[in-house]
Amino acid sequence: MFFWLKKLVSFGLMPLSLALGLMIAGLYLTRNARRARLGRTLLLIGVGVLVFFSQNTVSCWLVRSLEAKYPPIPELAAGTPLPSGLARCRYVVVLGGGHDDFAPLSATNKLSPHALERIVEGVRLLRAMPEAKLIVSGPGVGTNPTHASVLAQTALTLGVSPDRILKIETARDTEDEARAVRALAGPVPVALVTSAWHLPRAAALFRRTGVDAFPCPTDYMAKPNPEWRWNDLAWESISLEKSSLALRERIGFLWVWLRGKV
Repeated sequence: MFFWLKKLVSFGLMPLSLALGLMIAGLYLTRNARRARLGRTLLLIGVGVLVFFSQNTVSCWLVRSLEAKYPPIPELAAGTPLPSGLARCRYVVVLGGGHDDFAPLSATNKLSPHALERIVEGVRLLRAMPEAKLIVSGPGVGTNPTHASVLAQTALTLGVSPDRILKIETARDTEDEARAVRALAGPVPVALVTSAWHLPRAAALFRRTGVDAFPCPTDYMAKPNPEWRWNDLAWESISLEKSSLALRERIGFLWVWLRGKV
């Protein structure tokens, strides 16, 4: 019940859902002469929400404040020592990021852009850690392949040996994933790979669960530009997506904080 309540509240507070809801309510109220003023106010607020969160600079600021929490893992050149935190890890954990179930597609083409970047980063780290194993996570829908199995197939395609891959196929969200990794890896340090904007919440949940997680961010949505560009002033659909991701993460963090999970 809590799982679906969380999803419903989060969906309703996303910028697009919130803006459309306000505008629809506003249009309805403008039909009533006594409430027309309130209706026009709601319409203006809805438009304002949509315009504000679709602005490129605003969306990048919202996402970048999350992505800056942990530094990226640098290039791992052969023969050079690994970063000390990464060298301790015996597992590389790649969190789920979604996929499509269209059967004719290859595993790499089924994955969402977020999931593909996560598994590519996980495989990159694994190649520099010959003793480590890969843990992939994600449930399935109905009789379709689980997300973990699609991630695992992608890892195989990228050259990972099958005996190095472990799957968690029942975890529905980050909390479930943290508990499942704790049961699988115990106190052994793990490299936690997920999108940079998702990592602050994920790392907090994993550590609260007792997992010794070393944060490994990837899938950056707001890479800093070396200089100002005109499109920083633009309004774009991708900016609305960035803002939605940032707000969802903050709502998710508030949700687990209120429940004493972090």
